Amino acid sequence: MSESSSLAGKFLLAMPGMGDPRFDHAAIAMFIHDAGGALGIGLGRERDDLGLHEMLEDLEIDPGSAPDLPVLDGGPVEQQRGFVLHTPDWHAPGTIVAAGLCALSGSLEVLRAIAAGRGPSRFLVALGYAGWGAGQLDDELRRHGWGAVDGKDTILWDVPAEERWRACWQSAGIDPALLASQTGRA
Repeated sequence: MSESSSLAGKFLLAMPGMGDPRFDHAAIAMFIHDAGGALGIGLGRERDDLGLHEMLEDLEIDPGSAPDLPVLDGGPVEQQRGFVLHTPDWHAPGTIVAAGLCALSGSLEVLRAIAAGRGPSRFLVALGYAGWGAGQLDDELRRHGWGAVDGKDTILWDVPAEERWRACWQSAGIDPALLASQTGRA
């Protein structure tokens, strides 16, 4: 895949009627999209069963000064694996920066920094991710199911989780109420 076709730093959005309930109205921040596959973190659903303080305590990290934010359902893959989407003012080995959007860290180090008040200025915590093997997402993009828009960090930080799917479409000038639930054939 060429660099120009990468979706890293964009929002991947589920089209109405895509047929996979795991991705109904999904808004996914994309961090990796290359010849080896793709990885993104879901932004539109909060987990009912877990907040940040409980997650930190389960990891034997004193919540300290961390706010007790909801934890996002990041996707259907490895739902016990945690990720932190954050402003690029904090960085550690392994942090991935999606230009214009935010950074992504998957180590306990970022959670410890947040609890100690030394972490990124803004952040979201998620469990799980959306992942695709080599060529899989590209194939899905050729069929009806996904749309992509430029990522805007204000949607992460200023829009409630349940409104992010609609806000992403609207940021591209698209009224999601006008999206078709299926494609036609010529």
